[in-house]
Amino acid sequence: MKALTWHGSGDIRCEEVDDPTIQHDRDVIIRVTSCAICGSDLHLYGGFVPGMHAGDVMGHETMGEVVEVGRGISKLKVGDRVVVPFTISCGECRQCKWGQFSLCERSNPNGAMQAKQIGYPTAGLFGYSEMYGRFPGGQAQYLRVPYADVGPIVVPDGLTDEQVLFLSDIFPTGYMAAENCDIKQGQTIAVFGCGPVGLFAIKSAFLLGAERVIAIDTIPERLALARQSGAETLDYSDESLQERILDMTNGLGPDAVIEAVGMESHGAGGIMETLQTKLTSTERPYALSQAILACRPGGTVSLPGVFVGPAVPAPLGALVGKGLTLKTGQTHVQRYLEPLMQLIVDGKIDPSFLITHRIGLEEGPEAYKTFRDKTDGCVKVVIKPNG
Repeated sequence: MKALTWHGSGDIRCEEVDDPTIQHDRDVIIRVTSCAICGSDLHLYGGFVPGMHAGDVMGHETMGEVVEVGRGISKLKVGDRVVVPFTISCGECRQCKWGQFSLCERSNPNGAMQAKQIGYPTAGLFGYSEMYGRFPGGQAQYLRVPYADVGPIVVPDGLTDEQVLFLSDIFPTGYMAAENCDIKQGQTIAVFGCGPVGLFAIKSAFLLGAERVIAIDTIPERLALARQSGAETLDYSDESLQERILDMTNGLGPDAVIEAVGMESHGAGGIMETLQTKLTSTERPYALSQAILACRPGGTVSLPGVFVGPAVPAPLGALVGKGLTLKTGQTHVQRYLEPLMQLIVDGKIDPSFLITHRIGLEEGPEAYKTFRDKTDGCVKVVIKPNG
């Protein structure tokens, strides 16, 4: 089959790789009908994540049609259309039973390696380095899905791939980021970063009862989508950013702030993420620092953004001094699949609003560069691996 594979920093290739096969009774194989490039893939593309090997298959936002099922699978059958969560979860360990699927204790075969870095193992991820299990990703014509009786959700008839694909990652991630804010009716939420996760965080904040959302970015296409989603917008490059936020909230500040930037590996275009990769190590988490400073005393900072490495300097004095609550974590995707699917079925949200580019697999390497550099108005790329 064809797949997008990693061969070093800035080197993604479309090439032939082995077809996946059933390895365990709880596996299924899907024929990938749609997949996407995620901001987290750019960390790999930029060479910021250790544990990648030449030829590793990329991608963790995937859906498709079941073509083969393991003997232990009864929830799925050949022909089902499914969306696959980016987190691989066993459904049986204590974390899964608590609903904390991204912290699964069993699904990462390299959990011992990961535990040396962060103290404990967490869930395996598709297409994301040796530390997360080195599972082949879904930017390919076919994908093996472990623990398929726990993860994938069947797509109801009448919904298109583009309406449901983002249930694999960015819609639940944005929703969980907003849910972590514990939003009360009438509150004001600020969102740093209007990439795909930030845009879904904006939509989700309104769904959860926010009266106002203030969105901060500098890319015109992102800010336009934020405004279309109901947010008021600010440009991060404004030297008086914090004063502007205070002015917009009558000096009270946002009730919660979502930091949806993280450690992005974008290298061009003068965007917010560029600051984070070019500042010194002590200044690097620009958006996180600004989010902590912007939040009102006693509020919440929600952090869905990805950071790589042990040292992430942040203004802890402000965090503690203002009595802020910090909520973080990989998304517990399986927890959100059914309720968010229902929102789509009910017409309360159409996640396809942010798609700007639709391509075939062969165009993937160039699309990575376009997405990284935010050229050609690129906000979100969807790939059709099988035409």
